[in-house]
Amino acid sequence: MTEAQYLSGRLLLAMPGMGDDRFDHAVIAMCVHDEHGALGIGIGAVREGITFHGLLQDVGIDPGVAPDVPVLSGGPVETSRGFVLHSTDWGGTGTLQVTGLCALSASMDVLRAIADGKGPSKWLIALGYAGWGAGQLEGEMRRHGWFAAQGSPAILFETPVTARWAATWRGEGIDPSHLVAQTGSA
Repeated sequence: MTEAQYLSGRLLLAMPGMGDDRFDHAVIAMCVHDEHGALGIGIGAVREGITFHGLLQDVGIDPGVAPDVPVLSGGPVETSRGFVLHSTDWGGTGTLQVTGLCALSASMDVLRAIADGKGPSKWLIALGYAGWGAGQLEGEMRRHGWFAAQGSPAILFETPVTARWAATWRGEGIDPSHLVAQTGSA
């Protein structure tokens, strides 16, 4: 795969009928994709029973001025590990720039900055991630599983969580109600 074919900065959409219930209507912000594998953060489902204030308190940070927002289900891997997808107006140790989409931070620094009102202007938080080994995502892309949409900061930061899947399809010029759960072969 050439660098142009890698999916960093794109939004991965689960196709209907992909066969893995963990990814039903999933929207995944692709943060890393290269010859070694891929990592993305799910942005299309809320993690039930956990709020941002609760998470901050669990790690010993006073919520301060941070709004108490839902925590997203970032994916099935390392579900207790937190990730913050945010605008590029803030950066800290280990912050990864995701070209054209956002920045990704996984340190306590970003949580403290948000609580202190000195963090990024736009952000969301997720627990867990979706990961693929070398060549694994490419194989899934060839089967009925995923669609790689253009990355959109507006989808990340301005679209309600439950509307992101359909809104991303519509942004690609596709009416999601016309998608089918099976593919054919010629």
